[in-house]
Amino acid sequence: MSQNEMVLQQLNQGLLTIIMNRPDRRNALNPDMTRGLVDAARRAAEDHEVRAVLLKGAGGTFCVGGDVKSMAEGRAPLSFEAKMVNLRRGMEVSRILHQMQKPVVAQLDGAAAGAGLSIALACDLRVASASCKITTAFAKVGLSGDYGGTYFLTQMLGSARARELYLTSPVLSAQEAYNLGMVTRVVPDAEVEAVAHDLAMSLAQGPSITLGYIKRNINNAETMSLEECFDAEAIHHSRSGETLDHKEAAKAFVEKRKPVFQNH
Repeated sequence: MSQNEMVLQQLNQGLLTIIMNRPDRRNALNPDMTRGLVDAARRAAEDHEVRAVLLKGAGGTFCVGGDVKSMAEGRAPLSFEAKMVNLRRGMEVSRILHQMQKPVVAQLDGAAAGAGLSIALACDLRVASASCKITTAFAKVGLSGDYGGTYFLTQMLGSARARELYLTSPVLSAQEAYNLGMVTRVVPDAEVEAVAHDLAMSLAQGPSITLGYIKRNINNAETMSLEECFDAEAIHHSRSGETLDHKEAAKAFVEKRKPVFQNH
């Protein structure tokens, strides 16, 4: 299977759907897939026609993480430096998804484990099917974690809970993950695809510039001081107030109708 076939992209009405496509391996990450994911994420961030992203896996599974079977087959070992470079290059997908000024929705079904969970945590919203299994997984395969999972989980849940989930690596049900705050919504298995798509499409049809500023404000809160966040909020609020989308939303509010955003 070629790199392009491993990561499919579909653009429709401003929504870019990115599909991890190794269903026979439950979408386990290998070098070709990680390169494809980074390329797709970079395209999403840079393409002005893309206003929101939906990330999903083919065959009823999101992603079970790294291809442990291939690791265990003992192919020609890479040097430590080469491993570092390759891993860091692949991890860019999480950074881009997290930082791009466009909302990203992950559709979690089947399983989200290891690096797959890390990538899901890099997204803004996560819609999970009721039967989805969620786990950090790394400790059970003798690895410490990658793709930003420790960062995102610590930011999301606090260090105490992140330590528990990484050190003991429990397998959580979708409802348990929801109760912890790891997923946005849990829906019946038969509905997850439609619900995730509808949510992502609603964001793609929303006031894109403003949604990008909202995402930047929240990302700023992870690293900036209160004063710096205030300054950034003031700038972004003022800029979003100058958009035609804001004017349309204000007019629609007065006229008691749903706004029609033109994304400018």
